Amino acid sequence: MDPQRLARQIQFTLEIDKLKRVVRKTLLTDASRMENTAEHSWHIGILAMILCEYAQNPDLDLFRIVRMLLIHDVVEIDAGDTLCYDVAARKGQREREMKAAERLFGLLPSDQARQFRELWVEFDTMKTPEARFANAVDRLQPLLQAYHTGGKTWRHHQVTRAQLLERMRPIEAAAPALWEYTLNLIDDAVARGFLLP
Repeated sequence: MDPQRLARQIQFTLEIDKLKRVVRKTLLTDASRMENTAEHSWHIGILAMILCEYAQNPDLDLFRIVRMLLIHDVVEIDAGDTLCYDVAARKGQREREMKAAERLFGLLPSDQARQFRELWVEFDTMKTPEARFANAVDRLQPLLQAYHTGGKTWRHHQVTRAQLLERMRPIEAAAPALWEYTLNLIDDAVARGFLLP
């Protein structure tokens, strides 16, 4: 055992405990409070395991997908959670996240830092089937939560059907069966007044 390597790994795991304190812009399904990023990461990892049968490509590397989902929001420790519909808040988001990735992954031993960073970039660029499915699940989870709160966050931020469709678009290519489900949910949300037409 290399004590220095272990010390760096432990330091990283203690640092990512801060994800539990990053409050997201998404309500829990019971609308009792906003979720934190650690809860979100756990939830989408489980969703990927459950919904992988609906992926466009049936031969996906599920372990790679779950790894991506567990680390893709680590940067929110430094960069915070940014509401996807808030144009002003999104200015400089990429730079904040890049700086956060550099610091946070830099805490790890170099081989793991490289692996985590590569997974983070893969998720972000959506160039692999695994990254596209991971993004689809990452988009579906807050949609499900918003719908099951009666659209409270959508109404609060005055989200329109067109905005939501654009945000959900990665689901279409990654998981066509889930896209059909998503469209039906969005149309029902509009019909019920959860979402602006």
